[in-house]
Amino acid sequence: MERSSESGGAGLRLAYFDGPSGVSGDMLLGALVDAGLEIERLRTELSRVPLSGYTLTAQEVRRGGLRGTQVRVEVTGPAEARHLPQIEAIIASSDLPSEVREHSLTVFRRLAQAEAHVHGVPVDEVHFHEVGAVDAIVDVVGTVAGLHLLGVERVFAAPLRVGYGTVACAHGLLPVPAPATLELLRGVPVCGGEVEAELVTPTGAALISTLAAGFGGAPPMRVERIGYGAGSRDLPIPNLLRVTIGMATAMEPDEEDAVVVIETNIDDMNPQWYEHVTERLFAAGALDVFLTSVQMKRGRPGVLLTAVLPDEQVDEALTVLFTETTTLGARLHAARRRKLSRERLVVETPYGSLGVKVARRGGVVVNLAPEYREVRQAAQAHGVPLKEVHQAALEAARAQLGL
Repeated sequence: MERSSESGGAGLRLAYFDGPSGVSGDMLLGALVDAGLEIERLRTELSRVPLSGYTLTAQEVRRGGLRGTQVRVEVTGPAEARHLPQIEAIIASSDLPSEVREHSLTVFRRLAQAEAHVHGVPVDEVHFHEVGAVDAIVDVVGTVAGLHLLGVERVFAAPLRVGYGTVACAHGLLPVPAPATLELLRGVPVCGGEVEAELVTPTGAALISTLAAGFGGAPPMRVERIGYGAGSRDLPIPNLLRVTIGMATAMEPDEEDAVVVIETNIDDMNPQWYEHVTERLFAAGALDVFLTSVQMKRGRPGVLLTAVLPDEQVDEALTVLFTETTTLGARLHAARRRKLSRERLVVETPYGSLGVKVARRGGVVVNLAPEYREVRQAAQAHGVPLKEVHQAALEAARAQLGL
């Protein structure tokens, strides 16, 4: 599974998770099994991990009048708290496909980093209580392996309902979402909802925030499978997580327009003049102007001056070229441009409000570009490296867009 901000073109198999009651590891497993992942095949895949002391079962249940599949991990051996190096050793020593191993390790490393951050301890000293037991390892590896077995190449999810209230854990009574859970959901769109309960568990948060390429509406796809994973509790709303699996379909067409490309070769002009010529061409309506070094006749170095502009601005641009440069002629080519839809987003950073260009394809964000001049001015004003301001603007934009 790839992690990217782009939904990808036709031909990719996608999985989209949504539901009214958050996400947990067992709900993710249940949704995949309900969507057609054979439980025996999942057991076989998990047997490749050197882990014992549990049984894995699946049964159909009803939640709020709707059916779904509940997957249960029954621990038969003694409960054991583990540190990250122990969990890494278990997963790394398995003979799972390399992709499944790496994604599973990434999930647990992010869990460790979140716990370390909220408790103020080194990552390797984090004691995995609720998320270090056998059942959590099965949930994480089973979910990653299940997506792999179903041929899912990219994952998306709806914004998460996290619930509200308090939850009892090894560290005492904590607010919902628990601190480590909320840390894992940085940049993920969430809402509290109307249910007083912990709807997103640390394991569920780590899995969905690591595996999902983006959060929002369902990506365009041809639906093949649908599954409902049931949580263990009865809630005022159906305690179900839905997965929709299908092949990505062609996205909405890119924006397109007609332009004229003017180009001319120059080898006898004062190079200081090019700045003035470029400014005049932009003032004349050029959409882009650029210079390319070329080798002219008799070995002379020269410049290929290229301007891209709408057809109605051609005469004005030619007037600039013939009056402001030494050229005697220019070549004109009709062309079409394919463009991403773009918008300007204003984000708040420690260095002030900054503009960020957002490019989308098929409604999905594919590129973010902080406005250079604004970033430069903020860096100079605060006396910090430009790259720090640039990174702060990117992170703020991703958080605001839920990426």
